[in-house]
Amino acid sequence: MKIADIIESIKTDKIRITDHADEEIHNDNLSFEEVFISIVNGEIIENYPDDKPYPSCLIFGENFKNEPIHSVWAYNKETKASVLITAYRPDSDKWVKWKRRKK
Repeated sequence: MKIADIIESIKTDKIRITDHADEEIHNDNLSFEEVFISIVNGEIIENYPDDKPYPSCLIFGENFKNEPIHSVWAYNKETKASVLITAYRPDSDKWVKWKRRKK
């Protein structure tokens, strides 16, 4: 999975947002725009190739204020559509530089 595929699906409005993502975004006082912008200059930090029904990944990026955002996306390469599974503000107690899980 490539981040460019997810960005293209956002640009072409081929995305679905799960109820869970909608709830988490609201709970963390994020906007969808912030999440989408965080992808543009973001990077995939974890891949989940065996997820069903589509492979997914965890992306780290930043919003307009350079605040960290994590989002999990699944991608269907047949339809070129993405699913936003969740998005949240990562907890510094659980992450090293927002990119690696603390043990």
